[in-house]
This record gives sequence, structure tokens and C-alpha cells, in this order.
Amino acid sequence: MKTRILSIMILLATVPAVAAIARDDDRKDVRRGNRNFAKGEFREAVVDYQKALLRDSASFAASYNLANALYRLENYQEARSVLDTVAGQAPVSGYSSDYYYNTGNTALALKDYQGAVDAYRSALLANPGDLDAKENYIYAKKKLEDQQNNQNNQNNQDNQNNQNNQDNKDNRDNKDNENDKDRDDRNDDSDDNGRNQDDSRQQQSGQQPQPQISKQAAQQMLNAIMAKEKETQDKVKKEKAAVMKSRQREKNW
Repeated sequence: MKTRILSIMILLATVPAVAAIARDDDRKDVRRGNRNFAKGEFREAVVDYQKALLRDSASFAASYNLANALYRLENYQEARSVLDTVAGQAPVSGYSSDYYYNTGNTALALKDYQGAVDAYRSALLANPGDLDAKENYIYAKKKLEDQQNNQNNQNNQDNQNNQNNQDNKDNRDNKDNENDKDRDDRNDDSDDNGRNQDDSRQQQSGQQPQPQISKQAAQQMLNAIMAKEKETQDKVKKEKAAVMKSRQREKNW
């Protein structure tokens, strides 16, 4: 990008004598800085412009050229700060087009594409025939569009990644729930299988499930069995007694 050095501003004849002397020293520092700038000695030029500003902090020429020298030294942020200090003077300085052009260059170097577009637009409003400003405006606008598209793409990618992460989490939760259900179903099947196997074993051994009876019923059954047993024993005794008696009769006879 091109930068433009500003020549020393013309001193008005109406300035008081004391102030004129100070301005004359200021102009000498600016001229010296301009010579060093033209030779590519930008550090020396920076020192000269800073001296001029110490003598006259409102010097638009010293500030403008200081920013140019800092730009050439790639101190872009500092150059921008210096330009900002005289932003209010730019529209009435007679150099507004150049000021906005260099402001655009500085913003572009800092990748502030929106700031660059705004500055180049102001330069073209001040001087519609400035072809450099027009070229740089088109370039900065393209960079701004690319930056916005990249930002949108990044936002979309971030949103997609977040959605994918959420979907994966939901899938894991669903799978865990399905596994828990499968385990419960297997446990139920195992219990049923165990009961079925017990019934099968009972059927294979010929055993039938024993009915459950009360204690009183069991006692009644036991009493009936004992009574039947006593009746049988009495019957057997009577039969033995009859046989013995018959034998005795036979023997006596």
C-alpha cells in the first residue's frame, strides 16, 4: 500500500510574532523529518516529528508525518493512535483525502477491514478521483467479505459440532437405557427359566407338587391312621385267639 507524506503547512501571516517563532522552529523539525523520511531513515524522521510536536502539539503536519514514519517502521498500532489524535483536524486541514487514505492503510495493516473500508470511503468522498483510494477500497471490502464469510462458516461449524456432540450424548444415553432394559429382561427370563426348570425336574422324577395342608388337618389324618392301625391289630389278635382255641379243641379231642 502507498503512503503519502505531507509537506510543511503554510504559516498564516496573521499569527502573532512570538507564536511565529515557535512555528518556525516547528517547521524546521518537520522539514528535517521530511528529508530523513525521503532518504528512508524513518527512525530519525520519527525523532524529528516528535521534536516538532513538543514545540507545537497541535501541528497537523508533524502528527500526520509521524504516523507515516511509524507506519513504515511497521508500528501500525502506534501510527493509528497518532492519526486518531488529529482526526478532528483532518476535514479542515486541506489534506483530508490523504489523511483518510493513510488511515485506511493503517487499518488494513491491522486487519481491521471494516475500519479500512470506512476510511477509504471517506477518502473517496473527499476526492472521488483518487484511484489509489478506489483500488484499496475494493480490496478492503473484499477482505471484509471474506472475513465475515469465514466467521459465519466458523460459527456454523461450531454450531454443527455442538449439535453433533449433543446427538452423540443422546445416543449414548439411549444406548445405556436400552442396555439397562436388556439386563432387566434377561433377569426376568432367568427367573422364569429357573421356575420352568424346577417344574420340569419335578415332572421328570414323577413327583407332583405337594399340596399344602393345615396343622389341624394333618393331626386328624394321623389320628385316623392310628385308629385304623389299632383296628387292624385287634382283628389280628382275635384271629390268633380263634386259631389257638381251635387247636386246643383238636388236641383235647
